[in-house]
Amino acid sequence: MSIEKTEKAQTGDNQEQKKLTVILATGNQDKVREIAQIASDDRLCFMTMRKAGFTDEIIEDGSSFAQNALIKARAVHAVTGGTVMADDSGLSVDMLDGAPGIYSARFAGDKADYKTKINKLYQMLKHWPQSQWHAAFICVIALVMPDGSEKTFYGACRGMITKEAAGSNGFGYDPVFYIPSLQKTTAQLEPEQKHAISHRGKALRAACQYLLDQIQPTRI
Repeated sequence: MSIEKTEKAQTGDNQEQKKLTVILATGNQDKVREIAQIASDDRLCFMTMRKAGFTDEIIEDGSSFAQNALIKARAVHAVTGGTVMADDSGLSVDMLDGAPGIYSARFAGDKADYKTKINKLYQMLKHWPQSQWHAAFICVIALVMPDGSEKTFYGACRGMITKEAAGSNGFGYDPVFYIPSLQKTTAQLEPEQKHAISHRGKALRAACQYLLDQIQPTRI
């Protein structure tokens, strides 16, 4: 049974506003918070997969960001039947042939914290000068609609890995991901600044626009 719902709110011009409930196929609370910050349109209501009744473990065994995002979205859709959004993202370092890539969250171990992951990244990069530490944050947002149709949206943000962490905003690799044009790491940016240029911001805005295009206003 679908938990997707449409709520109607009367607007000043006698037009009904519809709201779409979107289930987030992630257990990462940092991602949930960031998605809520970026996708702030009142017509979209976000619900975590746990609240929607999905409690299974999802095995992310795809070979690309898009495949893993779709794996997560399909798994939650199979249980809930609703509109499901999944994010798969990571850090791609040029000198490491794109690593850690799809393994960004667990390449230092399933229980590794962010500091441990960053330290391992430094160990992998120590053979090259810092001037060659070019990298990109990559994100793919996958949508599975109630009828089973699927869409994916891609976003990327280019930058450099710094020698030392800086900044306290964001999460993950943000403290070591430097944007040359802004002369700051993404952890030194205010949330609004980061979301305007980030990989997740780009992909999520495109995905949300697609969802909003599905909501047709009804006049009374």
